[in-house]
Amino acid sequence: MENNNLLFHRLRSARSRKRTGKKDVEKQIRKKYKRSKELWYLRRNIPWIPLEKPYQRGFIRFFVLNDDVKRSEDADFYEGILKKIATYMYSESRLFLKKRRKFGRRIYVEKPQRLNTVSSYAWTDPKFGLSPRERPYFLKKEEYNPFRKRNETYYEFTEPWRFTLRIKPNMITHYKPVDLDLEREYAEIKAYVEQHKIAGIIRKKIYGKSNVWKWEYETDLIKSRKYADCIMSATELAAYFEDL
Repeated sequence: MENNNLLFHRLRSARSRKRTGKKDVEKQIRKKYKRSKELWYLRRNIPWIPLEKPYQRGFIRFFVLNDDVKRSEDADFYEGILKKIATYMYSESRLFLKKRRKFGRRIYVEKPQRLNTVSSYAWTDPKFGLSPRERPYFLKKEEYNPFRKRNETYYEFTEPWRFTLRIKPNMITHYKPVDLDLEREYAEIKAYVEQHKIAGIIRKKIYGKSNVWKWEYETDLIKSRKYADCIMSATELAAYFEDL
């Protein structure tokens, strides 16, 4: 009889078995997610190998200092700003054209190219490296983001005329070898961790947030004036009903 009681207590309940199964699944997801990060760094850190015969592949367009600015005393100062907001564009031809429809006909127009703007996060990030002397040359602006459904703040350089566009051949001088085994393993693990259900478990268990977009939207909604005007505390609500 005592042996039967010991055997009964050793039996695990359905709830315990279910909890253990979830933990095993989470351990497997954490292991594969960690492995995906390791493979990503291995792929990124593959050394470039120089080509014996470099070849041209299209053209590249980029910003440089104007001749007047280049000859001025502040050339190094504006060169430092340009390094932070410079953009590069590639094209198969020197004309940098794109298709556009006008009056029902397809025409070719020049591709516009602008300097990068500075986000509000980069503006306060010390790693971005904006000095106190460079900050007055940027203007704060706000623009509505239809994806996030809110206004976003950014900073735009106020003197773009100090830079001009230049075009040169895009020469391929190095190549990165491809490791087939590494690429195959990375593709398999990436397809696994990017599944909708698996990605939700990663956000909730590793990063601590089940739905990041919902959390940001609710935070902005509470901070908004329209929603804050509708908030009534418990004491105000009780006093309101007492007056009735």
